[in-house]
Amino acid sequence: MRARNLALTATAVALAAAAVTLPLAGTAAAAPTVRKDDFNGDGHRDLVIGTPGANSVTVSYGSAAGVDERRSTTLTQDTPGVPGVTERGDEFGESVTSGDVDSDGYADLIVGAPGERTAGRPEGTVTVIWGGKDGFKRGGEVLTAPADSERRFGEAAVFVDIDGDEAANLAVISGNRWWFYADGVPRDGRAIGLETDFLPQGVRLDNMTAGHFTSKDGYTYVLTGERADGGAYTAYMKGGAGDYGYWSGVLAEGEDPSASRDPLTLGDLDGDGYDDLVTGNPRAAKGGAISVRYGGDAKFGAPVTYTQDSAGVPGSDEPGDAFGRSVAAGDVTGDGRADVAVGVPGETAGAPSVRGAGGVVVLKSGARGLGDGRGLHQDTAGVPGVGETGDAFGSSVRLKDVTKDGKADLAVGAGGEDIGSGSAARRDAGAVWVLRGSSGGVTAARATSFNGSDLGVRLPAGAGGVGNAFGETLR
Repeated sequence: MRARNLALTATAVALAAAAVTLPLAGTAAAAPTVRKDDFNGDGHRDLVIGTPGANSVTVSYGSAAGVDERRSTTLTQDTPGVPGVTERGDEFGESVTSGDVDSDGYADLIVGAPGERTAGRPEGTVTVIWGGKDGFKRGGEVLTAPADSERRFGEAAVFVDIDGDEAANLAVISGNRWWFYADGVPRDGRAIGLETDFLPQGVRLDNMTAGHFTSKDGYTYVLTGERADGGAYTAYMKGGAGDYGYWSGVLAEGEDPSASRDPLTLGDLDGDGYDDLVTGNPRAAKGGAISVRYGGDAKFGAPVTYTQDSAGVPGSDEPGDAFGRSVAAGDVTGDGRADVAVGVPGETAGAPSVRGAGGVVVLKSGARGLGDGRGLHQDTAGVPGVGETGDAFGSSVRLKDVTKDGKADLAVGAGGEDIGSGSAARRDAGAVWVLRGSSGGVTAARATSFNGSDLGVRLPAGAGGVGNAFGETLR
C-alpha cells in the first residue's frame, strides 16, 4: 500500500502531543440545555475519536466551520489530572460516551479501558473526565470493575435516566454483565447489578445502547455480543428499580441475519417520536447486512434487513465487503428523519478498482424505509486522499451535527490507512474524514481529514489496523 501523510501545522502537533487544552469560548449558560457531547459549553457538539491501540482519546471541538484539528485535545492516562497510568494493552478509548455527570452544565467524557489490569483488582476500568469552559482541566474519576470475577469491564457505557427521576445514571457492561450507578457522581464500589440475570451462560458482550424504543418516556437497553458457541446475540432489557433484567428478551441470535455481534445505533428514522434500532451484521448474506427495527408503543417492530442487493442500496452483495461493519444514524438532510450511514470497509472501490479500499453508504429515510443511497470512498470527487489496498475506509462511522446547522455531518474512520512515506511510513495507523451534511445529503464540499500523528497519538510498534488504529471509535 502506498503510504501518504495528512500533515498539519507543527503548532497543532506540538499542542496535541503535549495534551495542551486550547482555550475555547463558551459558557454553560449559553445554551438552555446541556448537549451530551458539548464538552466546552459553546453550544456545538464535539467529535470524539478513540484509539485503543494507543490508549488515547481525541476530542475535536465542533464549530460553525466544522471540526478543526487545531482545536483538538488528545487525552491519555498520562495526561495531568487523568487518573491512571498508560500501559500497553489497556485499550483506553475502546468505548467512549458522554453526559453531564457532575451536573455543572458541561458534558463530561466517559472512557472505557476494558483491558486495564490493576494489581489486586479485576480487569477493566471506566474513567470520567470532567469537561469545562477551558476543556479538560479538572481531572476525573476512575471506576474499577465491581466484582472480582469481572472481565473487560468498560466494553461499553451509556449515560441516561434509568429510573425516570430526571437524573441520569451511568450504566456499564463488562464481558458478561450489566451494571449501573445511583444518581450523582458515580463512585468506585457503588455499582448495582441486575436483579434478574437474563444473560446466557458464557455470553461475551461487546456493545450497548439505550433509547426510547418502546416508550417515549422510559429507556430500553439493547446489548450485543456473542453466545458461548460463537453465535451472535442481540437482546433488550427495560424496567425500573427492583426489576432490572426481568423485562427482557432476545431480539435475534445465532445465524439470524438481523443479529449483531457489535455494530448498533439508534435514531428516529420515521419521525414518530420513537427511537428506531439499526444493527449491522457484516457476516450476513455474502457481503454483510444491516437491519432496522422500528420503535413503537411497548414493542419493537419486525426487522427489515438490507444488503447491497436491496433496492436503493448502492453496490453489490459480494464476499468480503463487510457491509454493516459500522453503522450510524443522524438527520443528514434536516427533514426531521434520521438517515443511516453504513461502513463497507472491505469494498473494492475507486477507478481503477482497489480491493479493500473501503467505502461508506449513506441511506436516506423515507415513508417506505431506507433507500436513495449514495456511496462514498476516497476516490469520490472532493474527498481527500486516494483509495489503496486495505485502507478499510468505513471501518467506523458517526453521524452528528458539529456545525449546529440542523444537519448531521459524517465522520469516517479508515483503520488500514498508512501514514507517512518511505522508511518513516506507519502502516495501518488510521485516519478520520469529516464530510458535511446538507439538504441534498452528505457533500464532499469542505471535507477534511486528519490522522493520529497530527494530534499527538502515538501507536506502539506493531499496533494499528482495524480494531486498534486512530479512529477505531467515533462518538
